[in-house]
Amino acid sequence: MRLWYYAKGPNRFGPIEEAELRRRLGTGEIAAEDWLWTEGMSNWVKAAEWLRTAGDPVVEKPIVAEAVAGPSAAVVVTASPPPVNDLAAGSLSQRMLPVRELYERIEREVRKVFVGQDELVLGTLTALFSGGHVLIESVPGLGKTLFVRTLGRVLGCKFNRIQFTADLMPSDITGSPIFDVKTQEFIFRPGPVFTNILLADEINRSPAKTHAALLEVMQELSVTVERTRHKLDRPFMVLATQNPIESEGTYNLPEAQMDRFMFKLIMDYPREEEEARILILHSVREDIDQRLQELSVVTNPEEIMSVTRLAGEVRVDPKLVNYINALVRKTRNWPQILVGASPRAGLALMQAARTLAAFRGRDYAVPDDVVDLALPALRHRVILAPEAEVEGYRVDDVLHEVIRSVEVPRL
Repeated sequence: MRLWYYAKGPNRFGPIEEAELRRRLGTGEIAAEDWLWTEGMSNWVKAAEWLRTAGDPVVEKPIVAEAVAGPSAAVVVTASPPPVNDLAAGSLSQRMLPVRELYERIEREVRKVFVGQDELVLGTLTALFSGGHVLIESVPGLGKTLFVRTLGRVLGCKFNRIQFTADLMPSDITGSPIFDVKTQEFIFRPGPVFTNILLADEINRSPAKTHAALLEVMQELSVTVERTRHKLDRPFMVLATQNPIESEGTYNLPEAQMDRFMFKLIMDYPREEEEARILILHSVREDIDQRLQELSVVTNPEEIMSVTRLAGEVRVDPKLVNYINALVRKTRNWPQILVGASPRAGLALMQAARTLAAFRGRDYAVPDDVVDLALPALRHRVILAPEAEVEGYRVDDVLHEVIRSVEVPRL
């Protein structure tokens, strides 16, 4: 399957499949003066030139890609397109526009297979592009595995899944040394954590020692075995799930690990029209792997890391910093809350608000970005007082009151 890239001035987009390329050429989304490239081509070519050669990607007369690298530069491409330079050209506000388009393309591809759950999609992508991890709480059968597999395909990232059980050992997830008969030496065999997106399914079914094995992985992005440190590829995100209903045979996650998740997202049952669409989409007996292969690969790990670095440049007004600080501190003296949020909650809100602002095409964060992410960032970091639980309060209800009690700044 041939994948294409196209460039508009200093901005580069892709990869997209050839059918999608031809559609965008037909609608005018890709203009005749824009540039095209695919593997096997020696240089970028004008879209008009490619169309004149009846869509033949190999052009005998090389064309210098002045518009991609700048008016006075020439780019010669052999095995891959030029580095992502759309995120390094122009003003900060201009560089946010490709980020918004990237987010929209990712969501559009995910929606071809995965229906509904808007908070899950937005929260997971925000955490990924912020360098965070996500804890998902839901009953079985809502499509968590399908969502993560779809995300891995669309993002061009590696994906692994671990089904946590009571007898799962730390070495089962991190890897362990094995004896090589040929060399008469022990060699390290990496475990399933050596991936980009890791689904830790029903994480609360394993004992604390297995939970602890994830701590270094989640915080340090590395695994230490036999006094040797093995680094993980970037990006890396853990998507852990737990069932809120069954408690038999489960182990509560330690507070230290709960705090390392940027967000706790709640998957609820789909709405009536969404469930009807799920029945239409997935009731046909067909290979899900084939369905996923039909999705376009929108980005790659290198571009994800570029967007992550760019999102860190989003401006946060001092008034908004004080607003985030007030929200977090308010949880520590609220009557219905026994244990409030830690400073890590404020850091998570700051980082996530920057990323969400970039997704929305802005180079500055606003209070709406913070409010939209406050519940996912705080709900697993606070503990209700016993009397509040007896009275039937829920964490989200209490946090809603906390959020409403803090004055929103005018920027």
